[in-house]
Parts: sequence; C-alpha cells; structure tokens
Amino acid sequence: MIKVTTEIEIEAPIDRCFDLARNIDVHTRTVWKHTKEKAIDGTVTGCIGDGETVTFQATHLGVRQKLTSQITEFKRPYLFVDSMLRGAFKSLKHTHEFVELDDSRTLMKDTLLFEAPFGMIGWLVERLVLRRYMEAFINHRNIELKKIAEGYDDSL
Repeated sequence: MIKVTTEIEIEAPIDRCFDLARNIDVHTRTVWKHTKEKAIDGTVTGCIGDGETVTFQATHLGVRQKLTSQITEFKRPYLFVDSMLRGAFKSLKHTHEFVELDDSRTLMKDTLLFEAPFGMIGWLVERLVLRRYMEAFINHRNIELKKIAEGYDDSL
C-alpha cells in the first residue's frame, strides 16, 4: 500500500475551503484537462455529503476508467473521507483534512492511501509510476482549488 500526503496553505476561511474541496463541479474543473474527467453517476453536481456516492469517468495513464467512491467520514468543516467502492485500484482511501490557521487562512491536508491490483506487478507499478502520478495529480488539483478559494478564479 502506498501513502501520499500533501499540504497547501490557502488564504481563505475554512468553510470555503471545505465546501470547494467537496464540490463535484470544482473537482472536474481542477483536475488535469487531458483526463477529461466527469461525474457520471451519484452526486454529479454541487457538494457531496456524508454517505453519498459519485462515479467519475476519466482517462488516466492512457486508460479510460470509472471510479465510484463514497463519503465514509464527514465532520464539517474539518474532515471528509472518500473511499473507493469500485474502480481500477485494489483499494483507495482519500482523507481531506482542514485546519483553521486563523479567520482567513486554512491548511488543507490530503492523505491518499492506495493499492494497485495484480500482486507483485501492481506492487512494482505503485512504486515506479503511481506514487508520483497520484502525488502530481493531487498537487495540481490543490493549486487550482487554491486559486478559486483565494478569488483568482471567480467563475463559479
């Protein structure tokens, strides 16, 4: 199993950061464009909440795939966890944590735990490709989310 952790400080209140991070429309706008990611089932627009599911369809590493996840923990505005129900991974759990630094600054932390299928081949792919790919994917998304939260992209 691989663990990827990232942190980013955002000049915005914790409630805004929390809601933007769980907004499906924001998610599809902040991921890499070449993945053509879109929500196709479950909560497909607006903010996802406790117990709700979403299915995304996207192209990653040249493979078109679907991933269904469910919000399995929800403590507004400090934490939510999405866990894969179906998808290309053997397992995937994404913990989103928010720490209020002051009234106008938030630390957003992501912890991604995942395991590839296919035994030893999957183990190698996790270490040679997936760790860096997933970390870059999360970092890109967080930078784009930061721009929106801080008002550099007010198109929502």
